[in-house]
Amino acid sequence: MTNSMNRQIGIPCVMMRGGTSRGPFFLASDLPALPAERDALLLSVMGAGNDLGIDGIGGGNPLTSKVAIVGPATRAGADVDYLFAQVRVQEGVVDTSPNCGNMLAAVGPFAIESGLVPAANGVTVVRIHNVNTGKLIEARIQTPGGQVAYEGEAVIDGVPGTAAPIHLAFLDAAGANTGRLLPTGSPVDLIDGIPVSCVDAAIPVMLVRAADLSKTGYEPVDSFRSDREFMARLEALRVEAGRRMGFPNAAGMVIPKPVLLAPPTRGSTLTVRYFMPHDCHRAMAITGAVATATACTIPETVAAALVGRFTMPGDITFEHPAGRLTVRLETGAGQSAPTASILRTARRLFEGTVFARPSTPSRTALAA
Repeated sequence: MTNSMNRQIGIPCVMMRGGTSRGPFFLASDLPALPAERDALLLSVMGAGNDLGIDGIGGGNPLTSKVAIVGPATRAGADVDYLFAQVRVQEGVVDTSPNCGNMLAAVGPFAIESGLVPAANGVTVVRIHNVNTGKLIEARIQTPGGQVAYEGEAVIDGVPGTAAPIHLAFLDAAGANTGRLLPTGSPVDLIDGIPVSCVDAAIPVMLVRAADLSKTGYEPVDSFRSDREFMARLEALRVEAGRRMGFPNAAGMVIPKPVLLAPPTRGSTLTVRYFMPHDCHRAMAITGAVATATACTIPETVAAALVGRFTMPGDITFEHPAGRLTVRLETGAGQSAPTASILRTARRLFEGTVFARPSTPSRTALAA
């Protein structure tokens, strides 16, 4: 709708926290069908052109500059479609190349409460088609009495308090963007003398030992941003890894995601520092956790070399800046990668109408 007094464009919107991320959720039917028009609208809504998103509802951080677009399923076996958009407010770019597993945690509750999926009494299973990757994810939502429950006893590091558990199972994560679990054809590639592993499971990642980049892997998040020489070196490695994975324009994309690996210090499996890609994540991305955990099962990758022998079914637990994250891996019948399951939580924060300017930024980029 358009407000006749100020001619702003109003769009129904629900703000939700999904895992350790937060952003607006939209019904696909409430947004323009043409990608260029849709992205211009999202840029305005999120406050593009300013690193704080000051003229929109972006949160001044990549973790809070995310958008979920949900609609009826367009593929067999799914209940809903979910298109994820990373809005890079400072650059004025909308990137639909990756998936986001944290925002994914809120898709099921949003779909149920929007009337796209009927709620069962007890637990509602929502099969989500991630449009970005073409993959299916099964979400199990607590719905006692046919109503979404947000309160519960589940705890995830990086989010205060407790909430109702949401179980996500990535049914066939291999080759999410490239079509291959090992996009370069090798478990290890040498880039500028540094061994890296390029793996595509839920999201493409470039795994590298922190020690090989003169880091411990235990550094606080903000220390990376101030180390410009390190960030430039990591970006050069990422761009070349992206080229070898089939992304010739990786410099303008948020994939592949770099992940620094180090031995654990608190009895877990690995210590990780995950990059988004130009800033260090304050916790750990779910899709990145799936990819890194999957790499632990692939002989000769830099992850497997640090972990040692791993037998499925089993758990991979990552130590990250905000705590820990556990990925359950089980053998998937007829699949090239294991089924990865993760516990998340979500919360509905507010609902209403968000307004976009009638004249929106035109500098958009799509990498669907």
